[in-house]
Amino acid sequence: MSPVPAQPKIYHITHVDNLAAIVREGVLVSDATMLARGGPSVTIGMSEIKKRRIEEIAVSCHPDTKVGDYVPFYFCPRSVMLYLLYRANHQDLTYRGGQEPILHLEADLHEVVRWANREDFRWVFSLSNAGSYYVEFRDRLDELDSINWAAVSEQDFRSPDVKESKQAEFLVHDTFPWKLIRRIGVCSADIKARAETALEGATHRPPVEILRHWYY
Repeated sequence: MSPVPAQPKIYHITHVDNLAAIVREGVLVSDATMLARGGPSVTIGMSEIKKRRIEEIAVSCHPDTKVGDYVPFYFCPRSVMLYLLYRANHQDLTYRGGQEPILHLEADLHEVVRWANREDFRWVFSLSNAGSYYVEFRDRLDELDSINWAAVSEQDFRSPDVKESKQAEFLVHDTFPWKLIRRIGVCSADIKARAETALEGATHRPPVEILRHWYY
C-alpha cells in the first residue's frame, strides 16, 4: 500500500481540436457513446484497445457495464499514454500529431466523487491499465491506498510493474460534467491560445496554464 495524496487529482487527455465540442455540449462522454456518434474530431487512442474496452472488459464492481461505458481519467499528468503519443511510433496508433496539441483536463477526485454520489452516477477506479484483461477495480474511497501511488508519480516507468501501476484509472459512467474541470494544462503558448479560443463564450472557463513539466 502507498500513502494516498491529501488532495488527489484526476486527468483526462484529449486533443485541443475536441475542446470546443466538449464545452458546447457541457459534458465529456464515454468512448462507447462517442463511437456511436462516429467519433471525436481527433481520435488519439488506439482503436483495438478502445474496441476491447467497449466490447470485452467488464467492470467487476458494476458487471452490467464495460470499461468503454465510462469516461476515463488518469491519476497523474505525463501518463504512459501521453508518452506513446509523444513518441508517435506505436504500431497500433493512428494519431501521429505528437504531444503538443494534447490537453490535460484536471479535476479534483473528492469533488467528483461527491458529485457522483449525489447525482447517482457510478464510478470506479482501477489499480492498473483498465484496458487489460487482468485489471482489478475498486469502488470505495477507503480503498484508494490499494493504488501504487509511488508508481503513479514515477517519471521512469521502464519497470513493467511501475508501468502497469502508473496506468491506474478513475472512471465515471457515461458522462462527466464539464463544470467539474478545474484546470487545463497545455504544452505551449500556441495551444494555450487555441484552448482559450475554444472556451470563448463558455459559462464555465477553467484557467488554461502552460505546464511544460506535464509533458515529455
